[in-house]
This record gives sequence, C-alpha cells and structure tokens, in this order.
Amino acid sequence: MKATIWHNPKCGTSRKRLAILEETPGVDVEVIEYLKVPYSRDKLAQLIADAGMTPADAIRTMGTDAQERGLADMDADAILDAMAANPAYVNRPFVETDKGVRFCRPQDKVREIL
Repeated sequence: MKATIWHNPKCGTSRKRLAILEETPGVDVEVIEYLKVPYSRDKLAQLIADAGMTPADAIRTMGTDAQERGLADMDADAILDAMAANPAYVNRPFVETDKGVRFCRPQDKVREIL
C-alpha cells in the first residue's frame, strides 16, 4: 500500500506519524516536505475535504501570524488561497492512502487508513 505524508521534519508530531508509516509492514511511504514543495491549491482543497474538514479546521495558528491576520474569519476560498501561498498556515500532518485521507491528530488516526 502506498501512503503519502505531507511532512515537516522539524515537527515532532509529524515525525511520529512518519515513524508509524515506516514501521508498518507493506506500506510504501512517499514523503512530501510541504514547506519545500508547497501544496497546490487543488490538492490542499482535496485533502481537507477528504479528511472531512473545512479549511478553517486546518489552519495552523501556532508559530504563524494566521490569528493576527484573521485567517480563521475569512471564507473558505480565501483561507485556501492563503494556505497555498504560505504552507506554514496548514496544520499537519495529512496522510493519504487508497483508504482515504486523515489529519493525523491524534496519532492513531493514521492507522484508520492503513
């Protein structure tokens, strides 16, 4: 099974989810460091929707100026535009497999799609 993780290697949460993927037999892991290879707006919208979230649910406020900018109060299209322009606004990690997409908090969420 192929699993793709949108990963930030500086994030302990993201590293833990990656470790789960790498330790699971039969999982071929693709790692996308989204701060180096940003999301396309369409892919980001698809991941968020497939995870059952809204763009506002996926905003990362810690370590960003998203709150000061009022990002959470913007409409979904404006949030997606801001996230596509600055991937640091996207909370992490998202994991996608043939079984679906999860925003992997808490960590056991990743096991739902393995």
